[in-house]
Amino acid sequence: MKAMILAAGRGSRMRPLTDTTPKPLLPVNGKPLIVRHIEKLKAIGIQDIVINLAWLGDKIEHYLGTGANWGVNIKYSHEIPGGLETAGGLRHALPLLGEGQFIVVNGDIYTEFDYKRLLDIDLQNKNAHLFLVKNPEHNAKGDFSIGEDGLVNIEPKFTFSGVAVYNTNAIKPIPDEKIPLRIYFDEWIKNKLVQGSILEDYWCDVGTPERLQLVDARLKELENN
Repeated sequence: MKAMILAAGRGSRMRPLTDTTPKPLLPVNGKPLIVRHIEKLKAIGIQDIVINLAWLGDKIEHYLGTGANWGVNIKYSHEIPGGLETAGGLRHALPLLGEGQFIVVNGDIYTEFDYKRLLDIDLQNKNAHLFLVKNPEHNAKGDFSIGEDGLVNIEPKFTFSGVAVYNTNAIKPIPDEKIPLRIYFDEWIKNKLVQGSILEDYWCDVGTPERLQLVDARLKELENN
């Protein structure tokens, strides 16, 4: 199985830090967020990783290179200035992802979720499996919920974590252009094509300087003691 790390965003809420550094390269306890994802993917046996690039993408590519320093093989999906949003980004990267199902992780989150669970997902005839978390303060309304049948519905009880597994057959019909994924989520959910699980482990959308500091402090306590 291959994995994709989403790293094309501008990170406007993180300014001024992201004026010169792409958000996935911002360090928490001395290590960039994106490197933490790479290490966790490598630890579960994922060696082929695709990273999409737009804002300051050259810096990400220069820092990570081929991925050899981490024992993985990294390929880059270069997007237009401003990026393609998530759906367009997945479609644009599809030639690098091959067939079957693949893992996707937002490059600007931090989680202590065990990535081994991603290997247990079997989409069969479904389009996606989304991992949801309890609603954080910055998204109190929520995005989705999960029914007793294990399928995602649009009742907003939980927040999408940015961790998911997708079926390449579901991505193929998406145009290779700038387009958000929520449009497809709603369509897939209506047709009962999205599975879901609740992620109980620590999770943070590292979208602001304040949240970056929170994660940095947490990791200093966990890793330095």
